[in-house]
Amino acid sequence: MSEAVESEVLDIPQVYTHHVFCCFTQRPPQHPRGSCGANGAAPLWDRLAKKLEASGRRDIAMTSSGCLSFCQAGPIMVVYPQGIWYTPKSPEDIDEIVTSHLLGGKPVERLIIVPRI
Repeated sequence: MSEAVESEVLDIPQVYTHHVFCCFTQRPPQHPRGSCGANGAAPLWDRLAKKLEASGRRDIAMTSSGCLSFCQAGPIMVVYPQGIWYTPKSPEDIDEIVTSHLLGGKPVERLIIVPRI
């Protein structure tokens, strides 16, 4: 591939049907704000990553993030482009989000939080 053609290919952005951002912030257990990490986020995000990989869908991405500012409600994840915020608490919640929303296009209403602005 020529250098010019390779450059053009690399300049094309990846477009995702869904892009999930998951908070990996870890504060000490006694911290007044809490944190997603202290609230058990790591095994949930690990499960989410494995489920997405197993789906074979290249149009769904997961990105680890720092604090998403709703610490006490954590673990927190947000799905774009819809801007839907979830607070999954169990592996089954992750399974439902993947199956219903990310693969099926139907948000899981019972797990949605609406951040107050």
